[in-house]
Amino acid sequence: MQAALHYTRTAKSLHWLMALMIFGLLALGFYMSDLPLSPQKLKLYSWHKWAGVMVFVLTLVRLAWRATHLPPAMPWQMSKLQQAAAHVGHGLLYLLMLTLPLSGWLMSSAKGYQTVWFGVLPIPDLLPKDKMLGELLLELHQGLNLLLIVLLLVHVFAALKHHFFDKDDILSRMLPTHRHASSDTSSTE
Repeated sequence: MQAALHYTRTAKSLHWLMALMIFGLLALGFYMSDLPLSPQKLKLYSWHKWAGVMVFVLTLVRLAWRATHLPPAMPWQMSKLQQAAAHVGHGLLYLLMLTLPLSGWLMSSAKGYQTVWFGVLPIPDLLPKDKMLGELLLELHQGLNLLLIVLLLVHVFAALKHHFFDKDDILSRMLPTHRHASSDTSSTE
């Protein structure tokens, strides 16, 4: 398989949909955590869990797409160290997009709150109810969120650096408005 010149519409759509969902999940998570217990808070927690399950599922779809569609090559002027850092950063982002929803699911299970996806599909608990374990998993979930925020800031900063300082096409080829003549079969992210 040969690396493509740009990302496909599918890769771009998955990237930006997941970016919106992740930023929304982070904002909702910070907002709802300080609310007093109420029906509104429980509803927001349900929405947060539904969206977390969607991020998990979309990450699996994205990984499957990526496995079958090579991303564009890195710009020739990028050093090997920068390329390695980009690969590690992307790998960590994918890992967090899987482990964060999983840690939330484990935490909900341990706290005794089953996730019912969109209020229709009950997702089985992964752990028996255990209040102390639930609190430890809450700390893990919060810590992973902080790590995600740091990695997202680095990701955005790196994209802006490439666009404004390096003047390469790293950012522009992932933008939804960046168009190419070739079809959706040539690349992915």
